[in-house]
Amino acid sequence: MSENPTTPALPTVVIGAGPIGLAAAARLVERGIEPLVLEAGSTAGSAVREWSHVRLFSPWAEVVDPAAEKLLAPTGWTEPDGAAYPTGGDWAARYLQPLADTLGGRVRYGTRVTGVSRTGRDRVVDADRDRQPFTVHVVNAEGAEERLLARAVIDASGTWSTPGPLGGDGLPAPGERAAAERISYRVPDLKDPAVRARYAGRRTAVVGSGASAFTALASLAELAKEAPGTHAVWILRRGIGGSTFGGGEADQLPARGALGLAAKAAVDNGHADAVTGFRIAAVERTADGLVLVGDDGRRLDPVDEVIGLTGFRPDPSYLRELRLALDERLEAPVGLAPLIDPNVHSCGTVYPHGVKELSHPESGVHLVGMKSYGRAPTFLAMTGYEQVRSLAAALAGDHEAAGRVELTLPETGVCGGAGLFDEPEAEAPGGGCCAAPATLQIGAASPGC
Repeated sequence: MSENPTTPALPTVVIGAGPIGLAAAARLVERGIEPLVLEAGSTAGSAVREWSHVRLFSPWAEVVDPAAEKLLAPTGWTEPDGAAYPTGGDWAARYLQPLADTLGGRVRYGTRVTGVSRTGRDRVVDADRDRQPFTVHVVNAEGAEERLLARAVIDASGTWSTPGPLGGDGLPAPGERAAAERISYRVPDLKDPAVRARYAGRRTAVVGSGASAFTALASLAELAKEAPGTHAVWILRRGIGGSTFGGGEADQLPARGALGLAAKAAVDNGHADAVTGFRIAAVERTADGLVLVGDDGRRLDPVDEVIGLTGFRPDPSYLRELRLALDERLEAPVGLAPLIDPNVHSCGTVYPHGVKELSHPESGVHLVGMKSYGRAPTFLAMTGYEQVRSLAAALAGDHEAAGRVELTLPETGVCGGAGLFDEPEAEAPGGGCCAAPATLQIGAASPGC
């Protein structure tokens, strides 16, 4: 980035106070670069807290950034057991919020970014473009508009707010919006009495084939043990093959492997029916419930509820005045897209990457974390931490460190969602329960333990 004399004095704006955004801020502080984190929610990890009931398939050792850990250490922060598996709520309360508190005034809550551009330059203008600071337009907690100046912009806003629709063509299926009160796009928290009552004794379609779908199926299967009549219909757009259930016992993330086994057991034990090769073309409301219609004309039996877990997609709308190079399929940076294509890669086959793969024609702006993966579901927190380590080094002018690879990823399996795992008290010594998962019995007190 070619900077004018005043630019180095400006902060680097980080959009989002989630795991990767806060790690980016910690890495910048480590490099002597002042960050300003803008968070739309009222707390750190606002999106993570929305799935606070779900347990990650990565242990604490893999979801705490090393630079953040160094920043927290002098505050008296108690480091969690690295072998234990946190829930989303644990992650937010025991790590993300303390980290944000340590960053202090560098984190601004209730601040929604509405646009990013160059000072005095729209997307068309070439003249002296790279020497202008970024302008970040926001709406603050009081509803007032502000314009902030930044040396660089790191967008770690994630994809949580834009889940994929039910429609097999990537668009909401006809009737999907009209049936919104009976469709959820989140893994249900069945410990919540109101949510539990919504699904108990009812037929629920679960649409999706990733870790979130596995988790929902396992949760509903457990509920079926206590609430007769509870049944899931698992809808997959593809057929069932060798990779449908992930890495299983061969997965180097045991909890991730257990998720796939959980989904398989839900079907094998009769708690769920699998419907394969079904792409939803319409959602019809009938007196008996919702009828899902496939693009091949098939009509499924009515269901009471639908849980759509078809992945997420980025929102690039507020970046439209910047010159970004995004892959036409994944909406990920073009340098990264070939490495994360879900048609080819799982988490373990994604090569660790950094500033080179995350760069755009517009110098000084980078998408990181889930946002950088676009529509690809293969993201792990470790990958995001490596991304921001490299970016912070590049912004500090340490190009040798920026180009270095400092990450080895676990192999095999499906990725992209938080996982289902046992309660902490059920964990086996020396690491999470099911450290070497066998067949997972759905509805048992502790899977495989």
